[in-house]
Amino acid sequence: MTRYFEDFLVGERVHLGSVDITEAAIVEFANEFDPQPFHIDPEAAKETPFGGLIASGWHTCALYMRLMCDGMLNDSSSQGASGMEEVRWLNPVRPGDTLTAHFTVLDARRSSTKPRRGTVKFRSEMTNQDGEVVLSMMGRGLYGTRG
Repeated sequence: MTRYFEDFLVGERVHLGSVDITEAAIVEFANEFDPQPFHIDPEAAKETPFGGLIASGWHTCALYMRLMCDGMLNDSSSQGASGMEEVRWLNPVRPGDTLTAHFTVLDARRSSTKPRRGTVKFRSEMTNQDGEVVLSMMGRGLYGTRG
């Protein structure tokens, strides 16, 4: 079922799925996009305040985006997004973690100038297997209406 603007209910919490984190994936992403020692070198990472290898926050965001696409966006009337208001990396992501993503609808407003679409404000989160929030984001997406 395609999700349209009208289908987003304020207060609704939507589960998007889970992903397992491997050391190889952390290092591969970081080597290309965020080559800091605590992301690419397990031995050097032991000497940092993290005490070991951790995933780049941007890697965590990319994983969330993949789960969002697979779990909702690719079967919706999405017309893109107007941006993010905040991104917070609240706990490190480590090899062996399992991350679970969800979002909560905070607000949904039909456009006054383009009535065939609306804006949906989300609080997005990823938690690890211990229930700790590792990523928190707030943003807005644009969705077409049924009309």
